[in-house]
Amino acid sequence: MGFIQEFKDFAMRGNVVDLAVGIIIGGAFGKVVTALVDGVLMPPIGLLIGGVNFDQLAFELRAATAESAAVSLNYGAFLQTIVDFVIIAFSIFVVIKALNSLKRKSEEAPKAPPVPSKEEVLLGEIRDLLKERG
Repeated sequence: MGFIQEFKDFAMRGNVVDLAVGIIIGGAFGKVVTALVDGVLMPPIGLLIGGVNFDQLAFELRAATAESAAVSLNYGAFLQTIVDFVIIAFSIFVVIKALNSLKRKSEEAPKAPPVPSKEEVLLGEIRDLLKERG
């Protein structure tokens, strides 16, 4: 088997394709959550705590001089990233919890008792006849 054919077989295997789709959807979902946090959630929170724009929250370690730029710890962007992470993690938790719940329901479904084989039926009849004879 040639190298290219082996690569095609590998790339078209179900797990690889599923993983690629999951990564693409995850990236898109991350962008949606970031837009939600940046544009919808953080502005009202900033307004509630005094009109603060979280992107601009920073501790200035050294002021800018003519020779060098300011040095600061930009913790506002970090806070927004933490909120993004919490929302994404919670969303994934809810989806996995729902999938596990569906999986458990299908596993808990009562199974029909196995149909006895011909030998088992015959042995049962012999047992019953022997009981009757006493």
